[in-house]
Amino acid sequence: MASPYTIESLMRPAVELYTVLVCVAAALLCVFAPWAFALTPLFGAVAATGFIALGFVRLRQAWVVLRYRRNIRRLPHYTMTSKDIPVSNERLFIGKGFRWTQKHTQRLMDTYLPKYAEYVEPTSIYRLARRLEERLEFAPFPLKLFSQITAWNVALNPARPLPPVGGLPRLHGIEPHESDVSLPLGERVGHSLVLGTTRVGKTRLAELFITQDIRRAKHLDREVVIVFDPKGDADLLKRMYIECKRAGRLDEFYVFHLGWPDYSARYNAVGRFGRISEVATRIAGQLSGEGNSAAFREFAWRFVNIIARALVALGRRPDYEQILKHVINIDALFIEYAQNYFAQHDPKAWQTIVEVEGKIDRKNLSFAMKDRPLRVVALDMYLTQKRISDPVMDGLRSAVRYDKTYFDKIVASLLPLLEKLTTGRIAELLSPDYMDLEDPRPIFDWMQVIRKRAVVYVGLDALSDAEVAAAVGNSMFSDLVSVAGHIYKFGIDDGLPGASSGKVAINVHADEFNELMGDEFIPMINKGGGAGMQVTAYTQTMSDIEAKIGSRAKAGQVIGNFNNLFMLRVRETATAELLTNQLPKVQVFTSTTASSANDAINGNAAFTSNTHDQIQSVSVPMIEPAHVVSLPKGQCFALIEGGNLWKIRMPLPASDPDEVMPKDLQALAEGMRKGSVDSSDWWQAPGYQVLSESLPEDLVDDFRQMANEGHKV
Repeated sequence: MASPYTIESLMRPAVELYTVLVCVAAALLCVFAPWAFALTPLFGAVAATGFIALGFVRLRQAWVVLRYRRNIRRLPHYTMTSKDIPVSNERLFIGKGFRWTQKHTQRLMDTYLPKYAEYVEPTSIYRLARRLEERLEFAPFPLKLFSQITAWNVALNPARPLPPVGGLPRLHGIEPHESDVSLPLGERVGHSLVLGTTRVGKTRLAELFITQDIRRAKHLDREVVIVFDPKGDADLLKRMYIECKRAGRLDEFYVFHLGWPDYSARYNAVGRFGRISEVATRIAGQLSGEGNSAAFREFAWRFVNIIARALVALGRRPDYEQILKHVINIDALFIEYAQNYFAQHDPKAWQTIVEVEGKIDRKNLSFAMKDRPLRVVALDMYLTQKRISDPVMDGLRSAVRYDKTYFDKIVASLLPLLEKLTTGRIAELLSPDYMDLEDPRPIFDWMQVIRKRAVVYVGLDALSDAEVAAAVGNSMFSDLVSVAGHIYKFGIDDGLPGASSGKVAINVHADEFNELMGDEFIPMINKGGGAGMQVTAYTQTMSDIEAKIGSRAKAGQVIGNFNNLFMLRVRETATAELLTNQLPKVQVFTSTTASSANDAINGNAAFTSNTHDQIQSVSVPMIEPAHVVSLPKGQCFALIEGGNLWKIRMPLPASDPDEVMPKDLQALAEGMRKGSVDSSDWWQAPGYQVLSESLPEDLVDDFRQMANEGHKV
């Protein structure tokens, strides 16, 4: 059993069972043959009770050793349905686990000692069963039964296979007494970072957090949930829909997906703003600001700001399509604004401008104005004569006075970005037609989402087009930062009757957020907490962030603003050291056997010998990067609550039979699943259709049959 001594001994035979057997035998003798102990039947019953009590105590001590040895090799299965996930208004449930201390480092170091290998490594029966299964994989029926028996996953099978989670079970099995682990909701404002390589449980952890955020209702007030999913996980979309239905929030659920515009809601990233200059900041902020590009970005910001001011003055809501249209041809906007301005302030001026236009000789024009339409030249001449003071007019006039070739060079960096945001059917989603009342697809903006306490799923389809996904994600982040600034200053109900300066929890979950990284993300985690922003970011390695953002200093700035760290299995040592370097060193004890022999000088003894154990303390890191690399799937180290280290395992999902989605979302989810796997209909691709024309028909049929069989398998 566990002892209060310096060195704990749990990896050993359960010798307490011998005492249990003796106590049971003695109790039976006391009951059925008390004369064997020279006892009366009454005193025999009393003695039997004493033996049973002692046997029970020793059995409990033996069970501690047996359970510890079992957990070292295999952890008990931990599953939970979504409806059973506990939801609290004070804490965020994470899973089962324990706080890691020096004791656990000591136990983990002991498991690597050779003398304890028989309790840690797989048994010979287990290894034999796995070899038998490999050899009998394609065996005929009678022999096939042996491999099926050895693979039978029941507790009575001594050779049953381990769960398909990989890693080292000992990392969690060293603590038999685990409990529910949760994070105080007050700590979430400091933001959370989840790191883990592919397919180790990041999305499962996201589902766990998102489920609670959707269902949480504090004082009958819901929380805002915004999920960015670059790759488009159908199971995550399904989970969000089911939880919204369970919480009665379907009317507040929006689905935005670039890959499925027919089912997606619509969103205008520049349609809502507090100051008009925010439009230019959201667009030009995505351009490169390194080196010589900084000057071009400033010029691009100015021209976008000029266009946005003109559109607002004309009573139009800015969007990407309009901005792209007028960046390419700013002359038309200049003429349109001038017509509107003179119609309000000087109706007779337009007749004069037309007369001036008829008298213009292109040979006498300046080099910058020679390629401009004559109407633009006439407007410029008229404004020069009349000295009209209008900020919007002055901005448009200065823009058209640039040489057209020079102007195109200045905005050259802006055009690729706008092309990404307006190409194909993406324009329907990002530049919605507010006047089309027959379009059933809803239009949302972040302020509306926050005021409604809505739930938003954003699928960016990064696997199909990473460039467009990053551009749209950055636009949304930039818009969200602007809204957070407004909330920080005025509250969420600014402009509404009975407005208050209150704030609401805004839970932002960014899966694979390295795909969305940009300069827009930094102010969100730096200053968004004051507006109620609670960002939970999920990515694979530190290098992903650094590679995307292009600066080691900025990557450190991003990571340094996450107060809570969840480290799942990673393959990069530098990423693992992000956790291990923040932990202190602890003292562990080692036992060394020492023996000596000396010749005897006096007496009848020929020699004397001495054997003893020496206990030494060694300073070691609390955990090593190799331990993080060896984590099983669904397990993590968590640095939460001011730097406390916890070892946690998340509940694996159990099936819910009554989870039904509407037909449109079912079609969307099914399409997302198909898009995430390789298609078996490769022979139907255009290239193979051309190739099939030159092949015999029977050979084409063989290819088609092979593809269908592979799909069935």
